[in-house]
Amino acid sequence: MSDRFDCFVIFAEMRTGSNFLEANLNAFDGLTCHGEAFNPHFIGYPNRDSLLGLTEAERNADPMALLARIRDGAPGTLGGFRYFHDHDPRLLPALLEDPRVAKIVLTRNPVDSYVSWKIAQATGQWKLTNVAKRKDAQAEFDAEEFEAHLARLQEFQIRLLSALQVTGQTAFYVGYEDLQSVEVMNGLARWLGIPARLDSLNTALKRQNPEPVAEKVANFDAMAQALARLDRFNLNRTPNFEPRRGPVVPGYVAAARTPLLYMPVPSGPDQAVQRWLAALDGVAPEDLTREFSQKTLRQWKRDRPGHRSFTVLRHPLARAHEVFCRRILSTGPGSYKGIRTTLRRAHGLPLPEGAPGPEYTLEAHRAAFAAFLVFLKANLAGQTAVRVDGHWATQTQCLQGMAEFTLPDLILREDEMAQALPALARQVGHDAPPDPVTAPGQAPFSLRQIHDDQLEQLARDAYARDYLMFGFSDWG
Repeated sequence: MSDRFDCFVIFAEMRTGSNFLEANLNAFDGLTCHGEAFNPHFIGYPNRDSLLGLTEAERNADPMALLARIRDGAPGTLGGFRYFHDHDPRLLPALLEDPRVAKIVLTRNPVDSYVSWKIAQATGQWKLTNVAKRKDAQAEFDAEEFEAHLARLQEFQIRLLSALQVTGQTAFYVGYEDLQSVEVMNGLARWLGIPARLDSLNTALKRQNPEPVAEKVANFDAMAQALARLDRFNLNRTPNFEPRRGPVVPGYVAAARTPLLYMPVPSGPDQAVQRWLAALDGVAPEDLTREFSQKTLRQWKRDRPGHRSFTVLRHPLARAHEVFCRRILSTGPGSYKGIRTTLRRAHGLPLPEGAPGPEYTLEAHRAAFAAFLVFLKANLAGQTAVRVDGHWATQTQCLQGMAEFTLPDLILREDEMAQALPALARQVGHDAPPDPVTAPGQAPFSLRQIHDDQLEQLARDAYARDYLMFGFSDWG
């Protein structure tokens, strides 16, 4: 039980991710969220007759009685509930004035929540637990309706903020994007005074509409016109539902003597770059400096004034094919056998049961790779229970993780290595740097053998952020 609070309230709105937040809070030992306990149309959850021994009629007659039962709760448990702007208004003053009620404020871009609400109305699908059963629809933007929606949200948020300021309280603010961070969820538990921590997030609920807003609104141009004076909504952004990544400093590789540091993006041209680094100083690749910690990397930098660091980006389609062949299709060292089994069973990827044999044809390879690209789109949008592995995470997210410690001086494309790497070596005093030598990857069939426009489009769908941020054109 918390020594700071008697109960908690999540101030949220429809389509802000409050179901997902509740599911993760309920995963903590010592926390219990009782749904929309004061929704005027039901008690706790739809189709329920009672909550904590009180009927809906009894709650309506005396809402403070239900609040008292949530406060009392089970021994050793901190109870709470979700409260929207249109829930029982009689309760709100008591919640806002009491510092023993922990306030969690969940927010989301109002355009996103409005569009999600309109799509849910059109499909009748308010929760998604199986991406295969997802229903598609486009929202029809109504300017007057949205302005009323926005006014209600802003009025309620201003009221919350004012009450907190007047009473000298602090709320825990959670953005929609923060819901994917187990660190934020654990921070919330720490703030609530709960000792339990999560190792991972609840995966039962899936994002229903991960596409950009422009693809979800039937009359997007009319919406953009109506909101032209409100540029803060950033309507054309590409949504990012990937988990945050750390800098992965132990994976960085430095030349033996030349002051060059390679900060690899997983599933990039690592072997070619490391062979080139080794050739710079006439050593074997295993003699390069590796296994840095942040402390030893700082020392390496201090000892080498004028050092340079770099990373190399690979075309998203080529990178996806590399990780598919090495991690998913292969059954050898470094392959993800558990994920491979899940992809065959739960996602229908037409993979051979074991290692590819003579019966594994070019057509079968293309079909399996295309299915993998479809999976990647759902996985990167947070719609699957499979982890977003670093080897297929967006390169944008990998670079953002690097930035938590240090950014590379130079970001190259794989097709620029032949000219750019020797030039970089000359900048740090190497008179005659060797040329980098690439080698074909190990795969039953090359990407060139199966490449077509459909694969290009599937890669663009999965890696929209990378295509947008780095300007990739079609592969090959």
